[in-house]
Amino acid sequence: MEDIKILARAAKQRLKSNFWTDCKKNFNENANGAKERGISEIKVKSSLKGKVKSRIRGEKEDEFYLKVKEILDTEGEVSDAIGRLTDRELYEKLSYEERQRYSLDLSNRYLAALAKWRREKELGITM
Repeated sequence: MEDIKILARAAKQRLKSNFWTDCKKNFNENANGAKERGISEIKVKSSLKGKVKSRIRGEKEDEFYLKVKEILDTEGEVSDAIGRLTDRELYEKLSYEERQRYSLDLSNRYLAALAKWRREKELGITM
């Protein structure tokens, strides 16, 4: 029962803060921008829907993705991205096998974040 009350308060707060008006305005701006650049409006809108849903659920943007995004926005694709993203304190405590596994996992996460960043850049999404 308490969960329902929390969700209701959050919904009321979104209404008070003009969340939906701003959201609709953002949708239209991004869709019009995509149309002008010759990009599918449907792709842009579906991508934005996912962001809105995660924001409503209270999910925060992935910290790892934000680090990758900052590197890509400031310096572009760099050859030592994995090294920059490595947690040195944690890395030094790991055994050889664990270090290999950590590096592989970090690489996979970086590639996923890079693909997301490219998709957002291609669609021109700002939110």
